[in-house]
Amino acid sequence: MQTQTLDISISKTQNSKINEVDFNNLTFGHTKSDHMFVAKYTDGEWKDFEIVPYQNLELSPACIALHYGQSIFEGMKAFRTENDEIALFRPEKNMQRLQLSAERMCMPPIPDEVFMEGLRQLIEIDKSWVPKGKDKSLYIRPYQFGDEPNIGVHASNSYQFIIFTCPSGKYYSKDVEVFVAQDYIRAARGGAGFAKAAGNYGPTLLPAQKCKELGYDQILWTQNIDGIRYVQEIGTMNFFVQIDDTLITPNLDGTILEGITRNSIITLAKEKGVKVEERLLSVDELFAAAKEGRVKDAFGSGTAAVITQIKAIGRTNEKIELPKVSERELSNYFYDQLHAIRMGTVEDNHNWMMKI
Repeated sequence: MQTQTLDISISKTQNSKINEVDFNNLTFGHTKSDHMFVAKYTDGEWKDFEIVPYQNLELSPACIALHYGQSIFEGMKAFRTENDEIALFRPEKNMQRLQLSAERMCMPPIPDEVFMEGLRQLIEIDKSWVPKGKDKSLYIRPYQFGDEPNIGVHASNSYQFIIFTCPSGKYYSKDVEVFVAQDYIRAARGGAGFAKAAGNYGPTLLPAQKCKELGYDQILWTQNIDGIRYVQEIGTMNFFVQIDDTLITPNLDGTILEGITRNSIITLAKEKGVKVEERLLSVDELFAAAKEGRVKDAFGSGTAAVITQIKAIGRTNEKIELPKVSERELSNYFYDQLHAIRMGTVEDNHNWMMKI
């Protein structure tokens, strides 16, 4: 994607922390790189573009985002390829989704050139922070929030847009077991489930904790339509299941996130000749197919999680074990293909990678 030159003020750190980092033992999201990109929205326009050392923010106690949740974010990654180049995976899709989230949350969308050029220059400055190796990447967190010091219930008149980065390893260290949500919901039609809004995540923490107390790793959200409970997404991922020879994932009905990895998997599946269905999938249909031995594969997909194998799915008084990971053709294929595209070891036929 072409970007235009943006006038960005740059202040580099005098005390890099990179030598303090053990790149062989990276925990997701814990380590922050040296710099961050900041833009501000006041008087009806985005301005004051700068790259500064990563630092704390100074906010009013009356900051609107803290009271009314006017905050959105994205998650994306930069990779160090086999040729030692730095490349980002489909950043324009994250930009577009952030802009869509902004519209839903009554916020001024960040302009294309501000997002892309701020991102490009930030990664260029901190490119030494991009780790090399399997399952390693520079996780990138763009986010936007209303910072007006006013506790009136209205859209903020001022905003900040910030990008910071974290060298990271694998999000999940093992295959996961998920528990079907029954007493809680994540989103309903007409809500903001499709937006990557901060307010969508806070209410999920208690149900996720309860799942862990039951011995599960994550929650599988559902929605009730005319008395039938249908699968939505997992707490940190979109959901895929292979029943017989068909790959099924919940359709985009406004209640789930339109994942960039999800979209990429659907593209790869269709190119491979796999039948793909984006549709309502009831919990009962899923469990019945599993009991009949027709579930061949099940996994979650996302920027942080990439492809995460699901080894079991539970609900009240019932738990189904899924096929061995080594026997799964599709999810292993998708993982290998996405890894190869990101590492530059196969041709990028879709122009998914943006080199820095």
